[in-house]
Amino acid sequence: MSRTLSKKSKLKRSRQRHVHEFEGSTKLAEAGPDRHNHRFAGVTGQAIRVGNSHVHEIDLSHTDFLDHFHDLKKIRTGPAIPVGNGKHVHFVSGMTTENDEHRHAFQFATLIDRPLV
Repeated sequence: MSRTLSKKSKLKRSRQRHVHEFEGSTKLAEAGPDRHNHRFAGVTGQAIRVGNSHVHEIDLSHTDFLDHFHDLKKIRTGPAIPVGNGKHVHFVSGMTTENDEHRHAFQFATLIDRPLV
């Protein structure tokens, strides 16, 4: 019997948790004719319980390519922000990795998890 409980505990701990899609654009960087921004999209990691809420991590996402690209790497969202009907989003802000001697700031809100459920 204790083996069965142990298996159930392991299954409970390994149960998948929700994720969020995201998309956005970086802020402009550089000056003059080199001034530009990038777009990006991806899916967060699974929910990580923090206090009475939860956050998500973005392990790695690349921007689009404009003779170079940047990474969004090891980014953590803010806590859940309720938007009604039991749904929520997360606010995210940070900096891209450096490439071509510059970085870009970004900020965005994730998309709603399970929008049709």
